[in-house]
Amino acid sequence: MPHAPDRLTEAVVTRRQLLCRSGTGFGALALGSLLADAGGLGRVARAGDATGGTSAAGASAPSITPMAPKAPPFPAKARRVVHLFMNGGPSHVDTWDPKPLLAKHHGKPVPSNLPTERKTGAAFGSPYRFRKYGESGIEVSEIFARTAEHADDICVIRSMHADVPNHEPSLMLMNCGEARQARPSLGSWVLYGLGAENQNLPGFLVMCPDGFPIAESQNWQSAFLPGIYQGTHVDPRQTDIEKLIAHIRNHGVGRQAQRAQLDLLAELNRRHLDRHRHEAELEARIQSFELAYRMQSEAAEAFDISLEPSHIRAMYGPGVHARQLLATRRLLERGVRFIQLWHGAGQPWDHHDDIADGHRKLGVECDQAIAAFLTDLKQRGMLDDTLVVCGGEFGRTPTVELPTPGANAGKMNGRDHNHYGFSVWMAGGGVKGGYVHGATDEMGFQAVEKKVHVHDLHATILHLLGFDHEQFTFRYAGRDYRLTDIHGNVVKEVVA
Repeated sequence: MPHAPDRLTEAVVTRRQLLCRSGTGFGALALGSLLADAGGLGRVARAGDATGGTSAAGASAPSITPMAPKAPPFPAKARRVVHLFMNGGPSHVDTWDPKPLLAKHHGKPVPSNLPTERKTGAAFGSPYRFRKYGESGIEVSEIFARTAEHADDICVIRSMHADVPNHEPSLMLMNCGEARQARPSLGSWVLYGLGAENQNLPGFLVMCPDGFPIAESQNWQSAFLPGIYQGTHVDPRQTDIEKLIAHIRNHGVGRQAQRAQLDLLAELNRRHLDRHRHEAELEARIQSFELAYRMQSEAAEAFDISLEPSHIRAMYGPGVHARQLLATRRLLERGVRFIQLWHGAGQPWDHHDDIADGHRKLGVECDQAIAAFLTDLKQRGMLDDTLVVCGGEFGRTPTVELPTPGANAGKMNGRDHNHYGFSVWMAGGGVKGGYVHGATDEMGFQAVEKKVHVHDLHATILHLLGFDHEQFTFRYAGRDYRLTDIHGNVVKEVVA
């Protein structure tokens, strides 16, 4: 059994040790000065301090923190990202990729050797009208008529493609760059690379009305990145701040007593951390306690859209999507780096039947709010450095899905999953507006012109944020990992 160390021996410092510590100490001082000049040192945030903080003694306490804002290695066009996720797989041929031949051949067989997840039949023309918008003349479906008024600010990529037609792996690919194994999400990579501009709010926020999408928190996981970079989920259906964010207020003790409790807990955790180096989970827990405390002073105000003028609230319209998009603008103003907005729990855009009614209903729910959000950002000069990305995990077939026992209820008015070709649009953040990139075939089955894989989309997003996706890595288990794995090319044509 090992004996306890000799306390006297620990206290004695030899001349050699003294000289060694002094020498390395001077080097550390020099390094600290250089980092401070370069903006590489953060500050330990405390209550009431929106940009940093002071120590318990009231003096400034510089320290390197994982959430400190960082400059990207290359000039960036975007500073922040908003990802509008239409989970379930919106039909590109009913939204952003018009196919007149589908209407002409409606009900007729479509020659194709592409296998689908479920059986499909004849060509199925879109039930919606398309028309051209803006000086660019981009054609958009009537269900996104208001968003289409920003056509000259939008870049539509009509040649997206993924790997498989299943929801879970396609969600993981779109969010994490890997369909099979746990990998950090796009938002976690962005937060890891850029840090947070506001230490009192999460740098990566996820809003999903009524619960979770399928695969739940895997969609915004940090995986092997430090846990502090994982997305923070809230349900925007809740209007009471104490239900929206659990434990946002402490009704048991006052602020000073709570600060004292947290300081004591932090000291105990730090001692434990000193004995267990390289414990990322413990460090993440310490950081999460501090963030939760700081959020009490700012999160409630940030989510309170009643503080907005009445004409702004009217512009966004009623409903949960208006509320979460207006809250998003407020959060962006307060320095939140990455916000992902899901349409709802589960997979609401997954219309294997009743697509005419289903897609129209979902379009009504979010179209006005998306258009208002883009208008609001533009009026405030924020669209230039805010990258907005909108799309799902894949598209849908141009052919009708055939009835399957236990599904479809015997109907023939929906579409199956389609990963061979679909659409994603982007706006702001250095994207070329009024531009359509690539194309699917004349029926809309697969991408055939200027094809863009999900890895290419990720590489382009990182490029707009100032990163080379091939050099932006994290070493784990003896390997340098990156969001795009060993794939991906920047789609330079979509960059302004």
